[in-house]
This record gives sequence, structure tokens and C-alpha cells, in this order.
Amino acid sequence: MTQPLSRRTLLRGLGTALALPLLDSMSAVAKTKSPTRVAFVYFPNGVQVPSWVPQTQGQIADLPMSLPRVLEPLAAHRKNISVLAGLTVNGGRALGDGPGDHGRAGASYLTGIHPKKTFGKDLQAGVSVDQYMAQKIGGQTRFASLELGCEEGIQGGNCDNGYSCAYSNSISWRTPTTPNPPEVRPRAVFERLFGGGELDADPIRRARQQRYKKSVLDSVLEDARLLQGKLGSTDRRKLDEYLYAIRDIETRIERAEKQPPQSAPPIDRPAASIPEDYQEHTHLMFDLMTVAFQTDSTRVATFLMAIEQSNRAYREIGIPDSHHGLTHHGGDKEKIEKCIRINRYQMEQFAYFLSKLKATPDGDGTLFDHMMITYGSGLGDGHEHDNLPTVLTGGGNGLFNHGRHIKYKPETPLANLHVVMMDRMGIPAESFADSKGKLDYLGDLT
Repeated sequence: MTQPLSRRTLLRGLGTALALPLLDSMSAVAKTKSPTRVAFVYFPNGVQVPSWVPQTQGQIADLPMSLPRVLEPLAAHRKNISVLAGLTVNGGRALGDGPGDHGRAGASYLTGIHPKKTFGKDLQAGVSVDQYMAQKIGGQTRFASLELGCEEGIQGGNCDNGYSCAYSNSISWRTPTTPNPPEVRPRAVFERLFGGGELDADPIRRARQQRYKKSVLDSVLEDARLLQGKLGSTDRRKLDEYLYAIRDIETRIERAEKQPPQSAPPIDRPAASIPEDYQEHTHLMFDLMTVAFQTDSTRVATFLMAIEQSNRAYREIGIPDSHHGLTHHGGDKEKIEKCIRINRYQMEQFAYFLSKLKATPDGDGTLFDHMMITYGSGLGDGHEHDNLPTVLTGGGNGLFNHGRHIKYKPETPLANLHVVMMDRMGIPAESFADSKGKLDYLGDLT
């Protein structure tokens, strides 16, 4: 009979504390179902409606076999997604303060609050739903939340017609005056997840690690060997697979950091510690997020595919133009086509994340079974803030019915969905931000 393990067991080494996935021997100790985790994934600059909206009849309809171009990468997950229409964030609208749709879109997306128009230090938005969740349940995990992204932005200055860059660059707000900028460097996320707290911060120990070029797994190897001797055959296999996945992420980060910069104008070249290739960058970040959920290091995360008003060029798919510039297409068919290709390319990376979650065991199922995930934007077609592109996915511990296109009445607050998600996380809430109740038709309990 194998020895029961605590869910909080860590593998320890020099400057390293490596959390473990849920093992059968842990389940014997805590006979509870896997916790529900949540991720909010955001893409900037809106979408071209015909490339997103499925062709269905009626308020609620099964998703067609043939999905629109931008949703097409989700075809393998068609029965596991809900495409929601009619949702709005009123706080993203001008409400009398003129231009600034991008700044408002980012700041209001998860807060539901119209931000104060300023590019000074007097920022004012609202607490975002991810941080509200983190405040309620974050004490149960090593990290209350993770904020990740794939494009770095500055946090000061005027980025959008008098709106601070901080509004465009963050969707997560810890307090109404404190945004949580996303971490975009895979190495920094890796060290945060697998570093050893105070020891990891010690400059002498850190220098020693760098000098000997020890990997995370090298430093915990002896502890891992001792643990394997206490595990049954199934748990030994799970541990081997998990350690292999960690090594793979670590190796890919090292490889990405060693790649020479591509020949491109300096304005589009990311920092040396950030992978040049967008697909490699997103995959690394999604893999790190998956490991964070798998080890129950956190249950709340946000992810920015790029910052709002992003001028990123997608040379990987042959588009050297600024994404934001292309969205001001004025009906130009070539520019519209490039926008669609960028949206689809980003969706391909999101589809990778869903496949990764489905392939990651977790308790009595997979991580995907125990997740709630939204994929969307604070802008719809053009620079509008209604009928926001929204996909809801993840099993939610069996509480969602997916595979449908649901059309809500115009001006239905996106925050109605957030109230439902809080309820699914075990956080009682009758309202949040500008919500007007809970979103209907998502599952048997709604």
C-alpha cells in the first residue's frame, strides 16, 4: 500500500520548490473533486463580424459543422465551446469623454467600469473579476492569480487620445487604481512557478545556480527519486510525464533565448528575453499556464494575446503591417483580409491551449473538464463595444452545456457571464459591476 501524500507536497532543491500534479495517493487523502479553475483570454482590436458569427437560426442553436473562418481552428472542439452573441461592456463606450476606445476596451473588459480619462498617475477603473475571484479564493493556492501576455507595453504616458497606456496594456486590476500588467517573459514565469521563494531571491544562491547551469529538475532530482520510491506504478508514471513536460518547457525557453534576433525594423522587435516567434511564445506561455493549473499553484489566470491597440506585425504569416493600422481599413478588402488572417492565427494558438488542457490528466478527468475559459475582446466590429466576440469553453466541472450559438438580447452585460462564473467557482454573488443578473442558457443549473 502506497503512503498517502499531501496535496501541497513539493519537490525541493537548491533555490527550487516544484509543485506536483494531483496524484492518486493525494486523492486518497483528500476525497474531494478537482477544483474549478478559470482563465480569461483576451485578443485586441476587435474582429470582422462575418468571419466570427456562425450562421444559425433562432436564439439558441447547435453550432454548424462548418464554422466561420476565425472560429474554424476550434472545429475539433466544436462540441466543447459556446459562442455567445449580444454581450456588451457599456463602460467601454465614450459616455461623453470622446475618443479612446482601445484604452476603455482593455480597462473595462473585466471590470465593467468606465475608466477615468487620464494619462497621469490618477488612474481609476475598477476591480476586475479575476482579481475579485483571487481575493476570495486565492489563499487556497501558492499564487492568488497569474497575469500573462505576449506583448509588452509601457504603463505610463498617453497611448489613446488622453487615456493612459496602463489602460490599454492591462485587463486585470487589483484595485480601481492598480492595474496588473501581464508578464510576457517565459523565463520570468518559469522562475516564479518553480523558484524557491526566499532562497530563489538570494543573489549568492542564484549566481551559484547560474554558474553551474543547473536546471530546475537537476536541483530536485534527489527529492524526486526519494518520492518515486513511495509511489505506486500509476503515480510514478504520472510523475515521470510531469517531469518530462517541465524539462521540455525549460529546454524550449533556453532555445528561444539563444535564437538570434530576426532582421526586422527595431520598432517591431521584442526584447531579447522574449521569443521572436509568436507561435512559440504563445505556446510556451500556455504551457506554463497549464502547469500552474495542473499543480494547483493558482486557480485564476488572465492572458493577453496582445495588448489593446497593438501595432504588432505578424510576419510569421506574411503580414508585415501594423495590426491596429489594418483595423482602420475603410472598407479596403485587402486590409480586411489581413485582419481576418491575424484573428484566425491567434485563434489557432488558443486552440492549442484547449488541446493541451484536454491532454493533461487531472483527478477524475482532464484539466479541461475542470476549467472555465473565455476567449474574447472588448471591441466588436470596428471600434464598437456591443455584440462583443465571446467564446465560453471548458467543462466547468460538468456545469456547462456546450456546442451552441446563443444570441442574447442586445445590451446584455458581459458581467452577467462573470456572475455565473463566480457562482461556478463557489463565490456567492448576485451582481458584479454593471451586471443585471446571471446569464441564462449556459447549463442545467442556470
